[in-house]
Amino acid sequence: MTSREMVRSSLAHQETGRVPVDFGSTSVTGMHVAIVAALREHYGLEKRPVKVHEPYQMLGLLEEDLQKVIGIDVEGISPYETLFGFRNEDWKQWKLPNGPEVLVPGDFRTIKDANDNTLIFPAGDTSVPPSGRMPKNGYFFDSIIRQEPIDEHRLNVEDNLEEFGPVTDQVIEYFRLEALRAKATGRGVIANFGGTALGDIALVPASFLKHPRGIRDIEEWYLSTLTRQDYIHQIFDRQSLIAVENLKKIRPAVGNAVDVVFICGTDFGTQTSQFCSVDTFRSLYMPYYKRLNDWIHANTSWKTFKHSCGAVEPLIESLIEAGFDILNPVQCSAAGMDPVSLKKTYGERIVFWGGGVDTQKTLPFGKPAEVREEVLRRCEIFSGNGGFIFNTIHNIQGNTPVENVIAMIEALKEFNGQA
Repeated sequence: MTSREMVRSSLAHQETGRVPVDFGSTSVTGMHVAIVAALREHYGLEKRPVKVHEPYQMLGLLEEDLQKVIGIDVEGISPYETLFGFRNEDWKQWKLPNGPEVLVPGDFRTIKDANDNTLIFPAGDTSVPPSGRMPKNGYFFDSIIRQEPIDEHRLNVEDNLEEFGPVTDQVIEYFRLEALRAKATGRGVIANFGGTALGDIALVPASFLKHPRGIRDIEEWYLSTLTRQDYIHQIFDRQSLIAVENLKKIRPAVGNAVDVVFICGTDFGTQTSQFCSVDTFRSLYMPYYKRLNDWIHANTSWKTFKHSCGAVEPLIESLIEAGFDILNPVQCSAAGMDPVSLKKTYGERIVFWGGGVDTQKTLPFGKPAEVREEVLRRCEIFSGNGGFIFNTIHNIQGNTPVENVIAMIEALKEFNGQA
């Protein structure tokens, strides 16, 4: 069975013979560039700087040689532009603070502020205010809030739709070529076409826009989901209509080369609870998720992928009803997210993509033996009758001990009979 066949079988809740593995295919299933560099060195691969293909979180590109060593079964198609509004092209060297030399896109332009923080600019334009900040001893960027003071009487929905519009021929051609490339790897393919994320808090500040308008402050946005629901409804309605029209144009270009489409990264869970009630989810978000998922399921063979961290068990039934096929990252450490209970209750109706090892405690702070034990236990729980793609609980962070990452990889191979 090929990697793609295994991924498809698991997505169909069928036995696969081994657990399909994903690292690096999306912005929420990756590895920090420093970890990728350390793995390349550990496995004796060709010495060369690692590309930072997702600069917001400083995720490293896992190239073919490392993918084969790890045993990766999923290939990703990234959005046309990064979260800072520039393309992954014209690579140049850059020194990672407290880390190795890496490669970054040509429009990755930074300066240091008075406190030695690294500031980055939207679309590489240094004539406008910076949109991201990496703390002096940090590993990734945080968004800089650039929202103008809000005048309630002049709020305009169009301002929060600035980044959404008809897909261009250039973007469609990019996805066509990327689909051909990804399919040729023989792996399952997940694509992020953009425009489908409803209220994703990583996107709200619009770090990719030079002069964002509308509600762009994170706190203000969360408050608006309670106090300005009519405004949010109008945004989601227009955005989802535009997204469907764009998907209609992208679909003929990529065809069945794509297996999964990344819909949204909006987080609905905290460590102990949810950001909103089930009723609010069903009234404010679900109609628009359902519009997207219904069109995809009626017109393609793609499965739909929903990312949400935290204690989202009370929302899973609604996510299924909204048409989502996949839940990621399955934060088993959060309240109510016991893996045995999740698999028993929902395992035949939704695919768990992630949850393979805890990235808050076990992987960064445990011992290799503890990592091995947790990986083997989670694989045993989640893999029965398919419906599971192995990944960690969100991205592997830059300060994770590489020996623990290696222990995770070796435990996966042990479980899959490849040791």
